[in-house]
This record gives sequence, structure tokens and C-alpha cells, in this order.
Amino acid sequence: MATTYNNLYLDARKRLKHAGIESAQLEAREIVCAAAEKSREQFYRDLMLYASDPVEQRVQELVERRLGGEPVAYLVGEWEFYGLPLEVSPAVLIPRMDTEVLAEQAILLARAAGEGARVLDLCCGSGCVGLAVAANVPDCRVVLADVSEDAIRLCKRNIRRNDLSARVTCIHTDAMQKPTAELWDFDVIACNPPYIPTGDIAGLEASVRDYEPHLALDGGLDGLDFYRAIAQNWKNALCLGGTLLFEVGMGQDRDVMGLLSRNGYRDVRSVPDTQGIQRVVCGVAGE
Repeated sequence: MATTYNNLYLDARKRLKHAGIESAQLEAREIVCAAAEKSREQFYRDLMLYASDPVEQRVQELVERRLGGEPVAYLVGEWEFYGLPLEVSPAVLIPRMDTEVLAEQAILLARAAGEGARVLDLCCGSGCVGLAVAANVPDCRVVLADVSEDAIRLCKRNIRRNDLSARVTCIHTDAMQKPTAELWDFDVIACNPPYIPTGDIAGLEASVRDYEPHLALDGGLDGLDFYRAIAQNWKNALCLGGTLLFEVGMGQDRDVMGLLSRNGYRDVRSVPDTQGIQRVVCGVAGE
């Protein structure tokens, strides 16, 4: 019997909600849109139309995979961050709302730096932070950098998708090493590094532990390996008065602030997220 898109959506939402998935409403919509190859606007327009059997079957398959633990962003192949549509894959972390605090701080600093501001998104993954900056600060220049070749390839597609090719470039680099000569004179370096302590990874939620790339999660024994290396090695990539911004995990803000202070950064501070958790730590490069 033929089913409307609305009934497909309601059924998917019910199954996801019953399984304890908090964002069941959003995820059900994204699954139906992906299965039908419709935009959200087309989905709402066509709610009372009947879906074809292949679309109905595809929705059921995607719901089953989601119930098996696979993140919805990987199922549909895209996710939204700071208003931008981004392609995502298991090669990169799924952009999260928490990281919008990092993007927001980078945007404010890039605007304050004025015309021609240079911004580096280090450990960029999908490129979400750097692309958010480029989209919201029209006269800045952004470099996306990651150690993963797969991530860089995906970033290039996201740059084109958001029509930012004129002002955003990509480079393959290892954040644990000193920057190459081409990476210098940045007004802002924004970084969301791997920060999960190695021993904590086994205890992560299954959708993260089993599907998201451990390369982008594992921050070493205490979770601080990347902060140590970047605070020490990347200061020279900032211009005088430039700012290094880190996203940090819950409870890591004091340790990371201490690392920045010991490495000669000034005006070190932290910024909370919407839950009041200190989510971003920043410091200014002095002489």
C-alpha cells in the first residue's frame, strides 16, 4: 500500500524515538530527504504526496542502519554546520554544535583583524570551522590543513559546494610537527584537535567509537598531546598579536590554559559553550 512522505517520516521518527535517539525528529527528516533525494524545502512541500516503493525501501534500510548505531550524518553523507551544508564521511568527525563556539570566536577575531585577515583551520577535518569563517568574513583568506589526505579531498569538495574557492585553500600537514615555510603570518589559528585520552576511547558512545575516525579522536595518554605540540611549535606561524584558538574537552580548559601560558602566550582565557562548559581556550602570540 502506498505511503505518503509524511507517514514515512512519522514512522521513522517513531522507531528512532522508541530506540532512545534524542534527535529522532531531525534524524527522521534527514533520512527521508536522503532516501528521496529531496531538499528540506521539497520534503515539506511534498509531505502529502505518495512515495515510490524504492524510496520507502531505502528509508527502511537507512533507519535499520541508524538503529544499528551508524551516525545519521554518515548515512546521508552531509551535515549542516554554522548554516553551511557540508559533505561528511567516515574519514572526518561529524561537525558538532559544540564546535560552533570555536567557529564563532574565530569569526570575531578575523573580523577584528580587518581586511585581508589570514585564518588557519588546523586539524580541519571536514573544513567546517574554516569554511564558517570564510563564509562570514568576506574579506579574509582561509587555509584548511589536515594530516588526512581523505579529509583534504573532502574539504576541497566542501569549498566548491559553498562557492568559496576564491578565498579558501587546502594543505596537507601534520599538526604534531613544526609548520612548513608556507604556513606563516596568520591572524588566527583555530584548532579542534584530537583530545580524547586513549584509555577513554573504548568507553565512548558506540556511534562515535565504532564509526568516527580514531585518528581524529585520540589525543594520547592524557588527551593533551596535540595541545602540547601545537602550543610549542605553531606560535611562529602566527603574526605578532595573532591568536591561537583551541576547542577543548570537558575539564581540559585549565590544563590547556597552562600550556599556552608556559609557551609565552598572553591574554589567555576560556570561553563557555551554551551549556556553560569551558569549550574554547585562546591565547595571543606576543614577542
